[in-house]
Amino acid sequence: MNRAIDVRGLKKSYGKNQVLNGLSFSIEEGETFALLGVNGAGKTTALECIEGLRSYDGGSIDVKGKMGIQLQSSSLPAHIKPMEAVGLFSTWSRSKLDPATLDALGIQNMEKKQYGQLSTGQKRRLHLALAMIGDPDILFLDEPTAGLDVEGRVSLHDRIRKLKAQGKTIVLASHDMAEIETLCDRLAILNRGRIAFCGTVSELTETIGKKYLIHIKTRDGVSTYETDTVEDTLISLLQDLKKKGTHLLDIKVDRGTLEQHFIEMARGKEE
Repeated sequence: MNRAIDVRGLKKSYGKNQVLNGLSFSIEEGETFALLGVNGAGKTTALECIEGLRSYDGGSIDVKGKMGIQLQSSSLPAHIKPMEAVGLFSTWSRSKLDPATLDALGIQNMEKKQYGQLSTGQKRRLHLALAMIGDPDILFLDEPTAGLDVEGRVSLHDRIRKLKAQGKTIVLASHDMAEIETLCDRLAILNRGRIAFCGTVSELTETIGKKYLIHIKTRDGVSTYETDTVEDTLISLLQDLKKKGTHLLDIKVDRGTLEQHFIEMARGKEE
């Protein structure tokens, strides 16, 4: 496959605080890729450097294709109407937005409202529409579904899948692990300015280990135990309860979630 984005040895400091410490990763053309990290890991700085919105101190960034960017935090003049904004951005880029995209994001339904009157979800849909003007090859989506209701999220997820089917490269930043697991081909986890992990969700699970949570309910309440070997741990717990004469009310076993794997990797040691 061909690389749409190639980042090598990226460094960025703010004074004595080194945020990116030789960051390296690549994104293939046509894949949906998630960049994750706890607060302070350098995720936003890395994205802004790739997007060309922030300078960097060392390393290289190679981007092949036209970019469309939907920022996590952005604004327009309070009195501009959504379709006026679409027309203005279309004039600047000398390109019209696909009517199907306007319908999918509900932009035309906001026609009578001014930007300052829009809800958070409506603003996010509008900024996503503006990012798609010009038919970009690479689309950066920073928390695209924040503030959307369930129907809006489902509609937007469907739109993202259609963009991928068209061959678009999508770079997604989100705190919604279910969203990432559903939409993304691969993900990268940042830890202290470096990549702690890069691969698929299943590869992340194998790297961390297959975590299980065993919930034991007795008259004293519910106790939870984390284990990699559910059979051995469960047998040991049951034997201990029987030895103590504790009456068992219920047992529940859960597989570890992507969120649990992410937290363990993001806060663990650097590779």
